Amino acid sequence: MASTNPNSISSTARVMDKSINNGVYQRRLLTHRIGITLSFLAMTIGIFFLLWILLTLFMKGFNAFNIGMLTESTPPPGATGGGLLNAIVGSLLMVGVATLICTPIGILAGIYLAEYGDENWFAQLTRFVTDVMLSAPSIVIGLFVYAIFVANMNHFSGWAGSIAISLIAIPVIVRTTDNMLQLVPGSLREAAFALGAPRWKVAILVRLRAVKAGVITGVLLAVARISGETAPLLFTALNNQFFNADMNKPMANLPVVIYQFAMSPYENWRALAWGGALLVTLSVLGLNILSRTLFSQKIQG
Repeated sequence: MASTNPNSISSTARVMDKSINNGVYQRRLLTHRIGITLSFLAMTIGIFFLLWILLTLFMKGFNAFNIGMLTESTPPPGATGGGLLNAIVGSLLMVGVATLICTPIGILAGIYLAEYGDENWFAQLTRFVTDVMLSAPSIVIGLFVYAIFVANMNHFSGWAGSIAISLIAIPVIVRTTDNMLQLVPGSLREAAFALGAPRWKVAILVRLRAVKAGVITGVLLAVARISGETAPLLFTALNNQFFNADMNKPMANLPVVIYQFAMSPYENWRALAWGGALLVTLSVLGLNILSRTLFSQKIQG
């Protein structure tokens, strides 16, 4: 074995001692420690308030959670009992219709951007509009649908609510699909082209199939986002105290009912608002866990 030169060890130690005593090194070390400390404090404060909110929500939400909340419609002012059945059904119908609208549009638009995004100006414009819609306030989208759809039809409806929240979900799916398709290796596309496959088959049967778990994840995240939107539904679906499955009429939904009941002077309504908020939170949490599970399985595979 080669022997270690003691002179080289001592020279290295001297260089390390000089660097440690160097003023620049000390300032950088101090800055590093201050940054780490501030980051840890910010993380601690954020987690504290998050846990505080969740603890309050679970404590008050579980107190109002019962079978009647899931099987009875919203009560009139001042009444006791009641539930959120009409709001739950209305939210499921509108989110379901919105998912049927936004999923094919978002996936096909994402495929178009991934395939032709660098070839023409229209794809670049589409990507720019998608980015703008991602950052657009939801209340602006609600006002837009109100002016285009509700004002011309002269009545609120579940269809208008579905259109409004689908406009919020489409850019999420478009961006997720585009990003996921960009992860497909170029060699896979080249192999498909070498076998004589047309471009549309390569895009759908090769690239999209390779990242289908990631695309489904994007759809689930979009659904989770629109499940708690309130502002667009105030201008489109409005609300309905009674059970209604007709999408052409004003329709109850959980976000608007939670907003109205939480601001009311009636204790029963406020309790139902806490129960509805817990229900929405658990639904969104479940969708996020499902999406992350699908994505992690795809990575491990």
